[in-house]
Amino acid sequence: MGLYLRHILPPLLHLAMKNREVSAQRKRILPAARGRVLEVGIGSGLNLPFYSGEVTSVTGVDPSRELLTMARKVVPTMPFAVELVERGAEDLPFDERSFDSVVTTWTLCSIPKARDALGEMRRVLKPDGELIFMEHGLSPDRRVSAWQRRLNPLWNRIAGGCNLDRRIDLLVREAGFTISHLETGYLIKGPRPLTYQFEGRAKRD
Repeated sequence: MGLYLRHILPPLLHLAMKNREVSAQRKRILPAARGRVLEVGIGSGLNLPFYSGEVTSVTGVDPSRELLTMARKVVPTMPFAVELVERGAEDLPFDERSFDSVVTTWTLCSIPKARDALGEMRRVLKPDGELIFMEHGLSPDRRVSAWQRRLNPLWNRIAGGCNLDRRIDLLVREAGFTISHLETGYLIKGPRPLTYQFEGRAKRD
């Protein structure tokens, strides 16, 4: 699996996350970020062009060296400073209360210890800052959620640790956030076990 995870999966993820519908979601949610931004799971940098003029810098964290190599190709075209850090999200190397916004897009599904990572995001977020998230996870439809749980062991292996059956809103609240805005539903295209979305914004409790 090492060759697959290092050399095959990263370009596949990059291509899969460039589709028109996903790009439309990025365009809708990312302008809410402001000031100094921490993006957890920055991947190949697909979010970078969608940040607004309210952003002064972006620090991107990702454990994949291959995806960060792709992101570095985008960095010179950005109108703000970008720092890329090869690291997991469960132990962030940043001071407490140092970011105005924390952004995660289709990331919490694949972090091994998502609760720990969210706790770290809360720690580094300023008291008046905001967590902005767009994630996929467990559907409330019992038939769909049953398929998500059946498929999850296989999906987890072929999709780089991605999980289909996480309750994203519950994870966010359990980490000490208050959700101020939440929208859920299926993407228009794609199989329902893979496309139930949680789009939201949250503040520190």
